[in-house]
Amino acid sequence: MTLVAQPQNEIVVDKVAAVVGNHIILLSDIETQYQQYLTQTTLGEAELKCRIIDQLLLNKLLLHQSAIDSIVVTDDQVEQKINQNMAYYISQIGSAEKLEKYYGKSIGQLKEEFRPMIKDQLLIQQMQSKVTSNVNANPSDVKTFFDNIPKDSLPLINAEVEYTQILKNVPVGEEEKAKAKEQIAILRNRILAGEDFGTLALLYSQDKESAKQNGELGFVNRGDLVPEFEAAAFRLKNVVDISPIIETQFGFHIVQLIERRGEKINVRHILIPVKVTNDDIIRSQAEMDTLVSKLKSGEIKFSEAAEKYSDDKDTKLNGGLVVNPATGSSHFEADMVDPVILFQLDKMQVGDYSNPISTTSREGGQGFRILFLKSRSEPHRLNLKDDYQRLQELALTDKQNTVLEQWRNKKKLITYIRIGDDYSTCPSVKDWVAQ
Repeated sequence: MTLVAQPQNEIVVDKVAAVVGNHIILLSDIETQYQQYLTQTTLGEAELKCRIIDQLLLNKLLLHQSAIDSIVVTDDQVEQKINQNMAYYISQIGSAEKLEKYYGKSIGQLKEEFRPMIKDQLLIQQMQSKVTSNVNANPSDVKTFFDNIPKDSLPLINAEVEYTQILKNVPVGEEEKAKAKEQIAILRNRILAGEDFGTLALLYSQDKESAKQNGELGFVNRGDLVPEFEAAAFRLKNVVDISPIIETQFGFHIVQLIERRGEKINVRHILIPVKVTNDDIIRSQAEMDTLVSKLKSGEIKFSEAAEKYSDDKDTKLNGGLVVNPATGSSHFEADMVDPVILFQLDKMQVGDYSNPISTTSREGGQGFRILFLKSRSEPHRLNLKDDYQRLQELALTDKQNTVLEQWRNKKKLITYIRIGDDYSTCPSVKDWVAQ
């Protein structure tokens, strides 16, 4: 079934490759994933595309069943996952501005595009977790799994590190806060007196990317902005209304409403950040030096210090343990660690604490970071002694896949599934359609 009617002899824009329940898989879905995997595999085109549609069929079956089982994913869950993904993409490319430039879209627009896909991914994950919830891998399972790997096929494990951190932002002084607030109050009064908001944003806003657009952020949804800014922005009722002065983690703002479309708004803003002084930095470093001394003497445990002092929301309640966003584990290969952090870790022994390291927060503020090197492994062949946790995860995944395949074989018998001619001959796809 083609999606776009085409005169004879014209190219088909897209068409349905398969249907699972009330969910469709398009040829373009397969092609998109194919292009993503091209550089990561040596498989031929036909085999790779067959594997892709096999996985897409399973995903659609899980998605179909999630509706039947009333699996629920909240907007907050979707937003949290989107923000995690964005933080990872930004860390990989270097900055939010570079990410926006690469895609030619604002962060808000990218979030809006990702939202439906992220929601489906979370539904699929929750449904799969439900199917495999009672599966576990005990030591016997792990040993059996390892023994079944041919000895000449044991993979080489690259060197990895595992570390924890305490990240403390430099607190700003009241005098500098007062200066920033006074500066933005003057700009607000100039606008109320008749000067153009966009012109002043271009000249004075320290949000450099939006300043180029006269302060305009583009359309965003609820949940896309930091809470204080968002609350003030959505309170604006009339076009060209000006907000009171707003304080956020980035500094002080004023906001002007450009347009509202239901739960979407387009605003422009001016940001004046609060500067930290040399005295603030020196005082903060001295406090972190004292904390390192307490850690080394055993006066306080790292996990307690992280919870009490760290400003890193992602790690402070996890004992300061840094999780690899690409794998979900706490192990990092060298090329996956921030170069500044890696440089410090390379000089440390397992069990060492670093001295405070100057750093920049996601919001652009200054801070200090204390590192603790939890583990380091040298390159080696996979083995039970050094890689038990990794093998346990692999054994668990293997058992989960078996249970998932058994579940699939039952559900496919009672679910409408149709596969188009393009992929009906794939060996991995043939058994999807009940005879």
